[in-house]
Amino acid sequence: MEGASSDEKYAEELQLQEALYFSRISNSSVTVEEEEEEGGSSSCSKLKESDCGICMEVKPVEKVFENPNCSHSFCVDCVGKFLAVKIQENRSSVKCPYPKCNGIWEPHDCSSFIPKDLLDRWENAVCEDTVLSSEKFYCPFKDCSAMLVNDEKEAVVTSSECPHCHRLFCAQCKVTWHAGVDCEEFQSLKDGERGREDILAMELAKNKKWKRCPKCSFYVERVVGCTRITCRCGNQFCYGCGSTWNEDTHYHCATQ
Repeated sequence: MEGASSDEKYAEELQLQEALYFSRISNSSVTVEEEEEEGGSSSCSKLKESDCGICMEVKPVEKVFENPNCSHSFCVDCVGKFLAVKIQENRSSVKCPYPKCNGIWEPHDCSSFIPKDLLDRWENAVCEDTVLSSEKFYCPFKDCSAMLVNDEKEAVVTSSECPHCHRLFCAQCKVTWHAGVDCEEFQSLKDGERGREDILAMELAKNKKWKRCPKCSFYVERVVGCTRITCRCGNQFCYGCGSTWNEDTHYHCATQ
């Protein structure tokens, strides 16, 4: 009887050891699965975020721009500020700001997250770059400054209307329209004489047939008397031909 009791006790101990063993295996398996699940969750979290190459902060992927031409990533806030500076400089070609990267940013790639006015300016700069320098000029009115294209290869165009601000300008002199003064005469003027009041004075002088002193360029009107004029600067000139007075030749001036 004692032998049978001993065998039964031994069998119970084996069952207990097996139960403890399988319990440890089961717990270990659960721990591994939990770690794998946690690792998977961490990995997914990392995939949903990206580092900005400008501010170096971690941003959600939906707030990140990845340039398809070079695959460098930047947050849309930094991209917007960077582009604003470049477009203010009237740059048409914008390079990726990543060091030593020659990747180009294109307007259509950034259209979803930059303001429309900024996008329009960028696209206009790109269009301007396609026009030859010899063919393009700008509206002379400072509050307009729209780019214009001279596509008249042979014809001489003077008076023109800006299609943007609808004001007249001279396409030859590239200035506001100088009414009453032809291009050659206008271009002979000094910079300080090209204002609106100066142009009106020139138009009046032309109508009144006033003459200019060849020394100081002051307008003089002869009412009566001979053609020998003494200007306020002391210079004497011929009112007929406009040249400096010469005793030997001006008694027989060709204009008399």
